[in-house]
Amino acid sequence: MLSGGGARGIAHIGVLRVLQKLRVPIDAIAGTSMGAVVGGLYASGLTAKQIEAVVKSLNWQEAFRDQPPRQDLSLRRKEEDENFLVHFPIGVKGWHLVLPQGLIEGQSFTEMLRRLTLPVARITNFNDLPTPFRAVATDLRTGQKVVMDSGDLTSAMRASMSAPGVFAPVPRSGRLLVDGGITDNVPVDVARAMGVNVLIVVDVSTRLRPRDKLNGVASVSAQALTILMERKSRKELASLTPRDVLIRPTLDGISSFDFGDVNQLIAIGEAAAWKMRKRLSAFSVSPAQYRRYERRRASLRRPPPRIEFVKVQTGSTQFSAPIEKLFGDMVGKRLNPNAIARRITTLYGQGGLDTLDYRVVRRDGRYGLLIDARGASIGPNYMRFGLSLRDDFSGDATYEAAARYVMSEITRSGGEWVTDGEIGQTSRLATEVYLPFSKFSGWFVMPQVSVEASDLPYFIGQSLRAVYRAHTFRYGLDLGKQFSDWGEVRAGAYREEGHTRLTVGDPGDPLLPFPAQQPFGSFTYFLRFSYDTLDNINFPHSGEQATLQWSSAHQVIGPQSSYNRVTFDFLAAHTWRDRNTVAFSVSGGSLLDRATDLRMEFPLGGFLNLSGLKQYSLYGPHYGIARLLLYRKIDRGGPGYLDVPVYLGMSLEAGNVWRNMSDIRWSTMHKDASVFFGLDTFLGPIYLGSGFDDHGHQTFYLFLGRTF
Repeated sequence: MLSGGGARGIAHIGVLRVLQKLRVPIDAIAGTSMGAVVGGLYASGLTAKQIEAVVKSLNWQEAFRDQPPRQDLSLRRKEEDENFLVHFPIGVKGWHLVLPQGLIEGQSFTEMLRRLTLPVARITNFNDLPTPFRAVATDLRTGQKVVMDSGDLTSAMRASMSAPGVFAPVPRSGRLLVDGGITDNVPVDVARAMGVNVLIVVDVSTRLRPRDKLNGVASVSAQALTILMERKSRKELASLTPRDVLIRPTLDGISSFDFGDVNQLIAIGEAAAWKMRKRLSAFSVSPAQYRRYERRRASLRRPPPRIEFVKVQTGSTQFSAPIEKLFGDMVGKRLNPNAIARRITTLYGQGGLDTLDYRVVRRDGRYGLLIDARGASIGPNYMRFGLSLRDDFSGDATYEAAARYVMSEITRSGGEWVTDGEIGQTSRLATEVYLPFSKFSGWFVMPQVSVEASDLPYFIGQSLRAVYRAHTFRYGLDLGKQFSDWGEVRAGAYREEGHTRLTVGDPGDPLLPFPAQQPFGSFTYFLRFSYDTLDNINFPHSGEQATLQWSSAHQVIGPQSSYNRVTFDFLAAHTWRDRNTVAFSVSGGSLLDRATDLRMEFPLGGFLNLSGLKQYSLYGPHYGIARLLLYRKIDRGGPGYLDVPVYLGMSLEAGNVWRNMSDIRWSTMHKDASVFFGLDTFLGPIYLGSGFDDHGHQTFYLFLGRTF
């Protein structure tokens, strides 16, 4: 019998290892919460060693993240991820805001469990599993204990560990289920009802904290929940007989959310079991008997069946068309878990779903796939938020706050109407309608319109001389094609008009590039290719990102002229030994014709853009910069899947802006460097750093938000 306890439940694996070494066969297993997960995996026929290997290889932060890995998102979702930092959308229904049912839907974790239990997916009676099994959950509507003894094994494990407020509830057999620890965290009675003679009980429950540890809202709330759970647990433990064995791993100071050190948790469980070795050895069998026991368990794990049909779960019919198109060609083939995982990621990565899951079912003697697609509980319409703060510790501080409102699924092919609002150094209101031709064709058309006001600082050397405010009205149309989850080709045309106005500086200053007020207007068309396989936009560890764009603008207001503009950006990252990353990036651009508009020139200066210089202190019609970054993950700022990775890094940079292309050479480049301390937080990356320029300039930075 394996109790609940969140991350503390990983200690169960250490106990199972000892039972395996002592050749103690397990006739039945019952579990709650994490105990149900470890117990369910063992019941599916996996050995303790195999479960240990899975747990050690798992990235728990990724496993409890609803989004697929970033490299598997559609390019549109990647762009949204890049611009809007907070990964916590809020639903909008009518005039009401709707929060998700839990911080975590558990999509990635569910798919991991699904893959591991696929060899026993044919079995729906838990008595017929390699080891008979029971999982305990709680009915969220009635508060009653629910003992799951049949049906889908994966959803049973997932429901049993759905801690309210953290994991979203799991619909199962007409009920909405949450963590079984609420009603029976140590299910001795459930295990006893399975007809066993002797119970081996592993209790990893959280103990009551001493008074001096009850010093905050979180600790007091956790203590209250522990009190409620302990009442039932004490009663269950009091029912144990002298023949039963109780194992209580020493887990003082380890949180239920601390998935950070799996090796330690397993070792603690193993040590606790070895202390009971004398009593456990009484249940040992001969090596031959134990080999027969292991062979029988392994024999019930079979290759996935041939799929004869694909059906959509009742309640998921609005997703029938994309599901049948995506999974229909699997009919007549043996189920390939890698292939189905890729296709689930393809559809789930487009957004709009809380859950996309599958299970193997048998109907009329044939095996098939039953797909369960549940739309976002917050509704098809949602909001996301972004925030950027910057301070250079010399009196220059700026901020930008942004919000995005998305009306998704406005067409059957997955159209979206997106409206953005932004305030700060740049104020902006924009709307666009993304209209794909069909669900998976990749082709789309996107009309858009925006109003924007932004600052254009003008420096002489490192001294701010003036600031212009550019007011722009823009409208246009894009046409493009996305390639799976890695790239896009886009062409478009837009018209913009507005004016620049001097807001800081002397209008009579002869060194200023523009008059105090100047109108502008142009018609522009462009062609752009984008490529993106980065695993993380803040601190990438692997993958590449590249953009190549050509644009041609024709002035229709102000000086009549035309010019062509080319830009290129590339970034690649590589990590070794899990913690050390090197990233190389290069950016460049050129105005192929002389322009009379400062807005069209390229800015440089600022953190990781010649870090020793002030932000946007250089402008020119031609620019180039190369960067080499080294950073190391030095710590985790929080437990397990709620951790905040902490980095220490440095950069080497070389680049400049030039008036003439003939001036581009190594001797005319700035050579800069920086050192920085970074955190990859829920709100976005935070950097504290200092930059150095080869001309003797030095800057300091505090950033929340993107840098390059």
